[in-house]
Amino acid sequence: MVLAATNFPWDIDEALRRRLEKRIYIPLPDFNSRKELIKINLRTVEVAPDMNFDEVAKRTEGYSGDDLTNVCRDASLNGLRRKIAGKTREEIKNFAMEEIVKDPVTMCDFEAALAKVQKSVSPADLERHEKWFAEFGSA
Repeated sequence: MVLAATNFPWDIDEALRRRLEKRIYIPLPDFNSRKELIKINLRTVEVAPDMNFDEVAKRTEGYSGDDLTNVCRDASLNGLRRKIAGKTREEIKNFAMEEIVKDPVTMCDFEAALAKVQKSVSPADLERHEKWFAEFGSA
């Protein structure tokens, strides 16, 4: 059995495509999937009480799983950025680990992250994938 994945199925050689009998299109995550992916990405960090997972999931319509990971990573680093702002290298080196990680991720952190991290899949990309799957897909 061979399992293969690609973001560009139209670039697969025709002979190889024929040998890959089952071709499955996995769409971008829906609302509930985005919400769960956000929670999974934040499982190792503290989350502030003001965190609204529904709102973030709603605002990330059209984001891929990787895009969501990038948003969560950026949001979770905002607390650290606030802590080290204006500090010297020496002051930063002397921070205790507990002091660095105790800032919970807030909705404001997500607002800032969403302003910086854009979705990577365009409507044209989606259309191209759906068209390819309609022609060559099997599931």
